[in-house]
Amino acid sequence: MLIFRAMHAFKHALVLGFLAAAPALADVVETSASSLTVESSVLVGAVPDAAFESLWRDLPHWWDSAHTWSGDAANLSLEPRAGGCYCEQLPAAGGSVQHGRVIFAQPGKLLRLNAALGPFQEMAIQGVLTFRFAPEGNGTKVTVNYRVSGAITMDPAKLAPMVDGMWVGQMRRFQNFVNTGKPAG
Repeated sequence: MLIFRAMHAFKHALVLGFLAAAPALADVVETSASSLTVESSVLVGAVPDAAFESLWRDLPHWWDSAHTWSGDAANLSLEPRAGGCYCEQLPAAGGSVQHGRVIFAQPGKLLRLNAALGPFQEMAIQGVLTFRFAPEGNGTKVTVNYRVSGAITMDPAKLAPMVDGMWVGQMRRFQNFVNTGKPAG
């Protein structure tokens, strides 16, 4: 019986450790002369509704400040409703940035934005950013898919791995935050 309990405790710790440290599954799905698509998934130890809420409500806590215009993720906000703004305040400059606009919001299932992020903002492109939430075991599989098309001024085949790497990093931070309360692993 003692061995069974020890094995059960080890197995439980292994599952929790996997959820906390499982790598982001990532892929450059497609590139062409005028488009790219990347996708990344993580498992989080929260039900889909809680994972959805943490994505938008806790955005300033898990998003990497290096991927902001202001240099501080605390300046980010996201309103999870159709027409809601994914915005950033620029306190030092007295301005603001609209990174994207919510075009579909279904709590616990899907959040989709029209978003030309980062360097794409000054290109004539269309960006669609989708987060999907699916129950998996005692947690949730969160998948982000980012599709960009239009007048991309850099080679999409060279740009796609960089975009993919950014999303892998962000999703790992989100996973760590949901599982441990801290974005860094």
